[in-house]
Formats: sequence, structure tokens, C-alpha cells
Amino acid sequence: MTISPDTTSDGPLFLFGGPYSNLEATAAALSEAARLGVPPHRVVCTGDVVAYGADAKACVDLVRGAGIHVVMGNCEEQLAAGEEDCGCGFAPGSACDRLSAAWFAHASRELGPDDRAWMAALPRRLDVQVGGLTLAVIHGSLDHIARFVFPSTPARVKALDLEASGVDGIVAGHSGLPFSQVIEGRLWHNPGAVGMPANDGCAEVWFSLLTPGAEPRSVVIEHRRLEYGWAVAAAKMRAAGLPEGYAAALGSGLWPSCDALPPSEARRTGRRVDPGGFVWRRDADDAPAWPVSTAAPRLAPEKFQDGASTARGEPRATVELSSLRTLWMNTGTRCNLACANCYIESTPRNDRLVYLTAAEASAFLDEAARDHPELAEVGFTGGEPFMNPDLMAMVEDALARGHRALVLTNAMRPMQRLKGPLLALKERYGRRLTLRVSLDHYDPALHELERGPRSFQPTLDGMKWLADHGFALSVAGRLFSGEAEGVVRAGFARLFDEHGVPIDAADPVALTLFPEMDAGADVPEITTACWGLLGVDPRSLMCSSSRMVVKRKGADRPAVLACTLLAYDERFELGATLSEASRPVALNHPHCATFCVLGGGACSAG
Repeated sequence: MTISPDTTSDGPLFLFGGPYSNLEATAAALSEAARLGVPPHRVVCTGDVVAYGADAKACVDLVRGAGIHVVMGNCEEQLAAGEEDCGCGFAPGSACDRLSAAWFAHASRELGPDDRAWMAALPRRLDVQVGGLTLAVIHGSLDHIARFVFPSTPARVKALDLEASGVDGIVAGHSGLPFSQVIEGRLWHNPGAVGMPANDGCAEVWFSLLTPGAEPRSVVIEHRRLEYGWAVAAAKMRAAGLPEGYAAALGSGLWPSCDALPPSEARRTGRRVDPGGFVWRRDADDAPAWPVSTAAPRLAPEKFQDGASTARGEPRATVELSSLRTLWMNTGTRCNLACANCYIESTPRNDRLVYLTAAEASAFLDEAARDHPELAEVGFTGGEPFMNPDLMAMVEDALARGHRALVLTNAMRPMQRLKGPLLALKERYGRRLTLRVSLDHYDPALHELERGPRSFQPTLDGMKWLADHGFALSVAGRLFSGEAEGVVRAGFARLFDEHGVPIDAADPVALTLFPEMDAGADVPEITTACWGLLGVDPRSLMCSSSRMVVKRKGADRPAVLACTLLAYDERFELGATLSEASRPVALNHPHCATFCVLGGGACSAG
């Protein structure tokens, strides 16, 4: 990356993001830089000069005339290309999506060809130096101009860009929230936005000052608040007929919608943050951050120990088997992949759960036919089910008995080598056979962060083959990227549309997004009183309508478990037959609270 000559001189860097057509805030930021003695060539804006406010043209003129550095934001990219929306990645139909249509149209009307040409010429990345260190200034993420990166975005996701950048740190914008984090010595820094408050209940906006530290290869990072005449800017927005929600936000400090925020940031709505920062030492082992985030409390060891009562002595909630509508067959824990956070720890060598045979599965289907005529669906999970040599026989047995069959797969080589038998099953049983493809994220790099190198394209190819041949198809993704669920669904929607995959990404059955599950994080225990307090019907939980068959290594026969998520916890082993497994299930595991009762999770096809 070529470093712009006038960004290599040492001295303070004045950084700000998101002018957002807010002329008063932008002028205040430039005046503050001058007051601090920072020359224009050491002032850098992370993009989105134009957005919510009334003064798109005047804001562009002010920034261009100031002689500062600006990197391209998604708003500049879209306006330069003559597109019809801001390209923010909002979920279609969301509040943010609807509100953005008004301000984008207003901005587009104000700007002329010369403004758009200036936007088109902006760099997508600018490398700057401070304290002997080099920072890459971008808008969203390194390869995605509209990627939201928040304080809660996992460090391993940020580390991908930091490593790929080839420099000491990244300065980014787009999310509108100021924060700094050091990850393995490298810095991720967001100075915040000046055109809109940070959803913290304060009208002041944010910028940052980076100053060379006293030690070699160190930088003093300061996040500062900025006061400006927000009432004037809000009045202009109202006079222009722009959305009231954004005009009101200039004074209240509260965004009109939290659609784009992940849960961690949404929970902090209205919480004031005091200015602050830290000294970043590139070669130190510490990992400072601002704002200082309090680590999630860990689970107390006395919780989830007694099946009858909680740690506080309250009666623990149990769930009756109301009807057996879904029977899961765990085909074995061997998998062609070794994912970073597989809940069942499947790998090519893990055989803690051995291959289930067709005869063993058939015995349970016989019992279900006798005692559970309500059984509608048989699910096949693993590991990778297509590695089990008896899978096709088990699936056909279930279909021939009149059940629906749901097969979970990564759609890679183990599945693709059985295209012929799959087509034959589809020909005989049609759309009673559904395949749910595990595609963890719409971005190949993030999918492969979880599943390993060279795993995205084969999975996409397998999914497209299934779609092209008319199979009933769904997708299972994961919420691990730090993005809001609506943003993730919008990303999958773009991917499906690009590749002609007929899946409605807004449908939670067609696209199931599983949360990250940390069994060590503190969660409340579920008591008998919780049903009424939370308004949750125990019949809505998975263990009210499903069971899972597994065969442990060294066991003489399969066993029946209460839950697909708890394959190794012997407390949830209910017996050797469906009859024995019909007893109530005590909600005696953190996943019971996090995934099912509080999260509303489900694994069936619908």
C-alpha cells in the first residue's frame, strides 16, 4: 500500500467519521482540529460525508475545501455510482432501511456531477503514520466497505483484517460508535461519528486524537466529545422534511432504531460513556481497550447441579414430552471438517459417537410406529451424516414410512459423491426430503474462519446443486460475526439472490441462525415460576416434542437423549428406548436457558 507523502510526518492525528450531511457538526470538528493545532494534512475522515442531515452539498464543499484526507464510505460509493440506496446493508423493510430511503433521495438531489466525481475518486484505504506505527484507514472492514464492526465483534473476526492489512492497526468507521481495542499487539480504532450521536443519550458527538507516545512504537489514544449547535442542524432537517427520528436523535442522543446493532450494543442504548483512552504500545503484551468493557460474568459452580432445585433452592422447571413430533438420529461424530467452535466437537477422528446402523435406526422407527403415531419428522445430524455408510438406507426407511426426513450437511464432498442416490430419493419422495446446509456466514472469509480454509466454495457448490435440482432446501448459519441478526439475514439474502438459491433469508425456518453458545457464561436457572414470568409455554421447547438417538463408543446399544445440543452430558441420557425416554426433562444445563427458554431456539424443519 502506497503511503500518502503528507501522512508520514509525525505528530498528532485528528480522526473523525460520519459527517452525515451535518454541516454544523462537521464545521465544529474542523474548528476543533485547528484549535488543537493539527494541520489539515493530519486530519482524516473515515467516510460517509453525506447521509442523514440536511446539508449534503454544503458538507461536501466544506470537507473538500478543508484540505483534509477522506476515505470512501459506502454512501460515497453508492452516490458516485448513481445507485438508489445507501448500501448500508440494512435488512430490507427494517426501520433503518425505510428511514434511509428518505435521506438518501434528499442527498442525491443536492449533489451534482462534480461532487459525484470527487466521491468516485476517493481512496478506499489510506495508510497513515503516527508514533512510528502505520495505520490503515478504511470505512467498514478491509474488504467490505459496509461491514459493521462493533466493540462486541469477536476479536478473532477483527484479527482477520488486522493480519491481512499488513500494518500495525486499522482505523475504521461505519458503525457510528467510538471504541479502541488492542488485539495481539495490533490496534482496531473507531473514532466515532460527528454527524450523529453515539446512541449514548448525549447530544455531543465523538472524534479522536492520536499522539506519538513517549516510548518508541507507542501512541496515546484519546476519545473526545465534541459540542456543536445541534439544534440548528435538527431544525434544518425538519425544514427539509427529513425523517423526524434522526432529527430528534441529534438532541436526545438516541438513535431512532437499533436494527443495525448487535444485542450487546443495543443493551447499552442511552448509557453515557466518559471520554478516555489509553497508551497503545505495539510491542507490549497487554490488550487495553476503551471503553473498558466488563467481561461477562462466569457461571457460578453451584448452578445447574441439582435436577430438582436451583442453586437458590427454588424448584427447577421440567418439560413433559407432549408428543414426539421429531426424532433425531445422530449418525456419528466423524466429520470431514474440524470447525473452530463445533458444539459437538466433530472432527475426522472424533468417534465418541460411533456410526448408527440402519438396523438400529429402524428399531426406533418401529417403536415410534407402535407408540408414537404422531411422529412427523426424522432428522439426521452428526458429524457429517453423509460419512455414515448407512445414511441413505436410514433416510429411505424414514421416508418410506411416511415421515419427513431432514438431513443436516455441509454439502461438501461426502454429500456430493452421493448425488445419484439423492436424486433417486427425491424422485420417489419429492419434497418430503429436506437438506439443511451449514453455511456459517455469507462472507467466505468468515465462514472459513469457523470451518477452515477452502470450505466455502464447495459448500456453496453443493447448495447450488441442490437448489438447481429442486430439492427442498434450508440453510443453517451462525451469529458469531458481531453483526445484528437483521444485517446477517440481509447478507445471506444477497448471497442467495446472486447465486439463484430460492431461500427466503427473512424466514427463520428457511434460514436458521444459531447463536454462539458459551456453557461457562452466567445465565439464570429456569424455575417453575419462569413460565408465567417469561410468558413461555413449555410445550414450545424442543424437549417437549423431540428426542435424539446416539450410540456411544463402546456401548452395546444406542441410547436416547433429551436434546441434540447435549450429546455428551449423561444427565440428559433418558434410556435405551423411546418409552424410557418419555419421562420429563429437567432444565439443568445453561443451554436450556440460553438457547431454548430465553433464545427460542429450535432444530426441526418447522
